[in-house]
Amino acid sequence: MSKTPILLAALTLCGALAGIVPEASAERVRGRVVAHGGEGGRIAATRAAGAGAQGAYARSRHVASGERGVAVRHRAIAGDGHGSVAGRSAGDVRGTQGGEATRRGSFHRDPDGSATRTGSATVHGRNGGSVSTAGTAARDADGHVDASRSTQATAANGNHYAATTTRSDDVVVRTVECANANGDAIACRRR
Repeated sequence: MSKTPILLAALTLCGALAGIVPEASAERVRGRVVAHGGEGGRIAATRAAGAGAQGAYARSRHVASGERGVAVRHRAIAGDGHGSVAGRSAGDVRGTQGGEATRRGSFHRDPDGSATRTGSATVHGRNGGSVSTAGTAARDADGHVDASRSTQATAANGNHYAATTTRSDDVVVRTVECANANGDAIACRRR
């Protein structure tokens, strides 16, 4: 597939994530572009932005498909006009050979400096293995940080890996466990 349509579409990313856009907008702008490649590939991108009494927002959606699969990406961000900002993002990829991956994320920031962020991702391989991870982080107005992340992976042979990491300011605790397909504990491989 030619790179020119990809670049054109990438410059005009657009779309929507429900639940983050203010209901009323005094000013709005929207755009959409679709590009077709010479080998059956297709890229579509839309975008929208607006501002009004309830604040401002921007959102985008990007879809690319071709002989290797389909990828979809969404992003949105909104401010309430009083210093608070929130955003969400999502991505999905599906291969023609059976593998797939998803990603989700969100954040919120208040005028006092406090903020929260969450994120997760999953991957399913075409041969049966999978990985999933999820995490959260929060900072209060005084700068204290609490965060956690958990990751689990299962190999095609059934072996399982699980790890959890927590952080409270400068104190970090990490635990790791590995098991075979029967649930028996095994040594975790170091990389």
